[in-house]
Parts: sequence; structure tokens; C-alpha cells
Amino acid sequence: MRSRVHPDGRQFVRDPDAQSLAQATADVYCTVDASEIDPYLALGFEVHRREGVYLVPAHGPRVGVPCGVVFLQADEVDEVALRLLDDELRQDVPGAEGWVWDEAGFRAETYEAPDFDPTTYLIALDSKSDDPIAIARVWMNEPTPRLGFIGVRRNHRRRGIAQALLAEVFARLEERGIREVSTEIDDTNAPSLALFERRGAHRTSTSVELVRRYVPSA
Repeated sequence: MRSRVHPDGRQFVRDPDAQSLAQATADVYCTVDASEIDPYLALGFEVHRREGVYLVPAHGPRVGVPCGVVFLQADEVDEVALRLLDDELRQDVPGAEGWVWDEAGFRAETYEAPDFDPTTYLIALDSKSDDPIAIARVWMNEPTPRLGFIGVRRNHRRRGIAQALLAEVFARLEERGIREVSTEIDDTNAPSLALFERRGAHRTSTSVELVRRYVPSA
């Protein structure tokens, strides 16, 4: 059984077996396709949440940048400010509550990631304060790029920032001849579902996050 602790403190495993799970001293999580959950249920896992896996057309209308906002690439923004914004925005994402990066982990998973491309990792800034307020990032996976995250700070929502960021990133992809992007959306995330439905997203499968609760010995 292979395991990894995420920055939110949760331990995720792959290929779990009964013997290894019996030695666990905390809750254990894993993510599988919905069609593959039965063996995990037999090992004591239960369904924690579900995500739809979607393909989103890159083609779409351009959207004007909202007043008082500017877009920059990830390599044009202070690294500490970007890391803290990432931490903040994740608190509103189902399954990422409590996520806090350390400096080394953030750099390794961002700038040093093999699929990182600063031209498809955009940050919105408040033009008056220069504070970063939103993120849209696409990892240049092969064969299909993956939209890994989009989020806006709470006090800047309902201004069209997410829609404009998404349109800009997708326009850059379309210029490269990329026709669609994959992404995952939690089934309870109504705002994101609405945003991507407007862009013609269609669901291709379902991913299930499972948890095996740790029960201390009496």
C-alpha cells in the first residue's frame, strides 16, 4: 500500500490491503472511479464525496476583464502571495478544507511541476491594491490539458472574474490548437457546475473519494 499525506493533513492511499489498513492510526482516504468502489467498500471504506469528471470545450466567447482587475501569469506574481491565496481559496473547495502549503511543497507542486505553464496559470489582481484575488490554472497534461483549479476570494465574487479568467485561459489554449480541457467538479459545487455548463461541459465519468475511519482499540 502506497500512501501520501496531503497539505490538509489527510492520508491518501493507493492499492490498499487489509493488513496495511489494520495498522493505520488515522482516517485513510482514497480516490477511485465509481465503477471500482466495491472492493474498497469490502475493506471498510465508505463514500465521502463524489466528483464529476468533465470535458470542456476550449472554444467560447471572449469575456471582458472586469473593471478594477488585471490578469498576470503565475511567474509574474510574488510566490508567497500566490501560495497564501491558494491556501485561502482552497478552504471553500469541497475536499480541500484545512489545506495549508509549506514553502517547499508549494514550489515543488507548482513551478517545478512538469505540467506547469505560466501562460495557462493566471492570477487576477485588484488593480488598486495589487492584491491577488483569483486563480485559474490549467496543467498542460498530455494528451488533454487539465483545469486544476479556479477560485475567487469571497469579497470579489459575483463580478464575473471567474468567467473572464476562464475565458482568457481557454483562449490561449485554443490558439495552440487545443480543443478541450478536462476538469473535476464536486457534485455539491453548484457555482462551478453552473459556470462550466455555460461553457458546454459534458460529464464523462464519476470519481469517488472514499474514507476508512480509524476506530481506536477499546
